[in-house]
Amino acid sequence: MSINDPLGDMLARIRNAQMRHKAKVTTPASKLREHVLDVLMEEGFIRGYARVDYSGGRSEFDIELKYFDGEPVIKEIKRVSTPGRRVYSSVRDLPTVANGLGVSILSTPKGVMSDSRARTENVGGEILCSVF
Repeated sequence: MSINDPLGDMLARIRNAQMRHKAKVTTPASKLREHVLDVLMEEGFIRGYARVDYSGGRSEFDIELKYFDGEPVIKEIKRVSTPGRRVYSSVRDLPTVANGLGVSILSTPKGVMSDSRARTENVGGEILCSVF
């Protein structure tokens, strides 16, 4: 089965696993997903992830979810730019998420990064998702 929105699929898997208080969740591996997971780990929203390679060239990510006092650290995770409606933003028009407590993840010419890092590097791009 092909997935039309691989990043949206990964975000839905994370959201669903945290609603069920799972410790880990798996998702098929890709470079974009890896870069988004790097940003989530840098910002402290997940504990970490590991790449698992299977025979036949298939690989997956095992994502360790993070909880604080029994509640998920990620309160809300949503896809902003979808395959049918791309959302781009210049550096001065970047939105703040939850008054600065959350983070937007952007795909820029300098790579995938958080909104705060995009502001320091003075670069805009496609807003992939927002996490709070």
